[in-house]
Amino acid sequence: MAARVLFVRGHQLALGHGARRYHLSALCRRAKIAMSRFEPQEYIDYKLLQKNLDIIRKRLDKPLTLSEKIVYSHLDDPVNQEIERGKTYLRLRPDRVAMQDATAQMAMLQFISSGLPRVAVPSTIHCDHLIEAQIGGDKDLARAKEMNEEVYNFLATAAAKYGVGFWKPGSGIIHQIILENYAYPGVLLIGTDSHTPNGGGLGGVCVGVGGADAVDVMAGIPWELKCPKVIGVKLTGHLSGWTSPKDVILKVAGILTVKGGTGAIVEYHGPGVHSMSCTGMGTICNMGAEIGATTSIFPYNPRMKAYLDKTGREEIAALADNFQDLLVPDEGCEYDQLIEINLSELKPHINGPFTPDLAHPVSEIGAAAEKNGWPLDIRVGLIGSCTNSSYEDMGRSAAVAQQALDHGLKCKSQFTVTPGSEQIRATIERDGYAKILRDFGGLVLANACGPCIGQWDRRDVKKGEKNTIVTSYNRNFTGRNDANPATHAFVTSPEIVTAFAIAGTLKFDPERDTLVGADGKKFKLNPPDADELPSKGFDPGEDTYQYPPKDSKGISVVVGPESNRLQLLEPFDRWNNEDLVDLRVLIKVKGKCTTDHISAAGPWLKFRGHLDNISNNLLIGAVNIENNKVNEVKNYLTNQYGPVPETARAYKKQGVSWVVVGDENYGEGSSREHAALEPRHLGGRAIIVKSFARIHETNLKKQGLLPLTFNDPADYDKVQPDDQVSIIGLKDFAPGKPLTCILKHKDGSQDKIVLNHTFNEGQIEWFRAGSALNRMKELQK
Repeated sequence: MAARVLFVRGHQLALGHGARRYHLSALCRRAKIAMSRFEPQEYIDYKLLQKNLDIIRKRLDKPLTLSEKIVYSHLDDPVNQEIERGKTYLRLRPDRVAMQDATAQMAMLQFISSGLPRVAVPSTIHCDHLIEAQIGGDKDLARAKEMNEEVYNFLATAAAKYGVGFWKPGSGIIHQIILENYAYPGVLLIGTDSHTPNGGGLGGVCVGVGGADAVDVMAGIPWELKCPKVIGVKLTGHLSGWTSPKDVILKVAGILTVKGGTGAIVEYHGPGVHSMSCTGMGTICNMGAEIGATTSIFPYNPRMKAYLDKTGREEIAALADNFQDLLVPDEGCEYDQLIEINLSELKPHINGPFTPDLAHPVSEIGAAAEKNGWPLDIRVGLIGSCTNSSYEDMGRSAAVAQQALDHGLKCKSQFTVTPGSEQIRATIERDGYAKILRDFGGLVLANACGPCIGQWDRRDVKKGEKNTIVTSYNRNFTGRNDANPATHAFVTSPEIVTAFAIAGTLKFDPERDTLVGADGKKFKLNPPDADELPSKGFDPGEDTYQYPPKDSKGISVVVGPESNRLQLLEPFDRWNNEDLVDLRVLIKVKGKCTTDHISAAGPWLKFRGHLDNISNNLLIGAVNIENNKVNEVKNYLTNQYGPVPETARAYKKQGVSWVVVGDENYGEGSSREHAALEPRHLGGRAIIVKSFARIHETNLKKQGLLPLTFNDPADYDKVQPDDQVSIIGLKDFAPGKPLTCILKHKDGSQDKIVLNHTFNEGQIEWFRAGSALNRMKELQK
């Protein structure tokens, strides 16, 4: 009851009791409210969710967390669904699907292959990943439109053909657009990008998935998700000074590490929630992907209502008011783990390098850099990305930059700015923030992902040159931003990035250190202060949305047979009903292996719609334990060393199947299903590791591969790169039943080890059919 009372009190303080609000509430009780202005015939159905939740309450008879309420109320069969956190697989009915252009290519190619005429749920495509940062927003956008014309035309026509909304290049980053237009309290949304959880800042359960999962939902098939555990983060106190919402998730990442949230939803609650803006809550949820969480969420509160109102969705806010019980946790609900953070005591943080969970207070980063030999000189500061590109973020950065300008200073480091959306760009231009950041020395980039995902034509350092960059992004894996493995990337808040760009060094703490102005006098930066939302309202900027036509019969989707950017899919082969015998080890991976290591981004993004071409980047970033080298493995048929993709192709040509052996949290990072499609395409049969990241494990299953884990993690050491590997027990493949693995060593000796899996009965059918898509087609017939 305490959480509910707290909500209502805060709600009353923020809104008052005007006649207009009562009018809207009355309206919501009698009228249908559209999910978005772009889909006036698709309605929010809180009544159905409440009905399903009432069924679940009677069955479980216990207080429920917020995430349980939203997830369980979207069950396909709430009466009979088995529900056990961390064990059972739930069959869910998401409200909508969102895809970014890099992943949408493969998702739409799979949807085309399914033979279905139109998507069954509201879906959108967002063109944000293929725009390379080079010289500035307008010119970079024009260049991207020219270079990617074939892909953009494919996506636009496929969207029109199959009933999908299409956001043109330049619209902005998928997650910012979702927050502005599509997310709402209680929504269940899946997106083909790992940072889809950004929508949790508006009270939705928004989950990152691979394209095959999106195809299931677009086809009207229930979506499977292992029933998540729930990690509670109780926030007390209030944010102030230099501390920002970004520091909350940087702190949590330091506590939980990159795999601590795997299989769980992170649910924020407590009185501290009310000291953060809606977009700040989105920042925290967005970067929850870096701890492996299924998603993250905040309870419905007045800051969300204010954001809905300001983005033209007053009726949705009023409707949510009438269903508050559905949108906040029950008193006495139980979490699988509880973390408490006092926001009043939280200090500004900066995480890195090379991993987003290496947390440092800003006050200690200089000493840590000196101790570890990290370059102190900051070459580039970069603000923006899907994590921190809101109006408030830009305003706080501009407030810091203005102080430097007032003292005759500009940025000492290079400085780039990425607006989150066309709406944000237009609004910060109107309100003067963009001018301040330009006067400061900043370069305003296109409304796109840009350097955050490696779309950065960086020329100030040579590859291999050791250097430091500081960003407000979410990930900082090796080579992530600029393809340079020697770049030490750190993540922090936009305002701290801006302060560091003024100082030009990691040995600077804006809370205690001073700068020297152009007049030679010392001064100290004041904590930034900026409006949470624009007082004049948002300027929508240019209209960049394409509605799907009601009648799409005359629309053709063309994929040229000679194209090197797009390729129609051929079905993967069915399992032959035999055990997998004498497989070769393609590579035994040493240490961290993210999806960036398995399927690199950057220049490879242009091949995301061409499976054969992009497969030439398979595992080129992974470290081979045999020789500690990258992209150099031994072909045990020829005894010659060569690149990983070439070796895989050589094995496939000779009819030799293979496996990959990996370490902990294999496949962490992006949702990109290419990291599963590529090994399947090149003859892989199984990936055997100590543990998997959630999305990647599901993607492997969807494509007919076997994601298997060592029953004893120490068995990783028993596998030798020159072993022949046999997986026994597939004829009796069943849920919960381990498989036997026989390792045949070069000296003739053998080891027998146990491999575990998490397949359920339906997923085993995917494997038998060769892929989930093949199984869908079988069921249609």
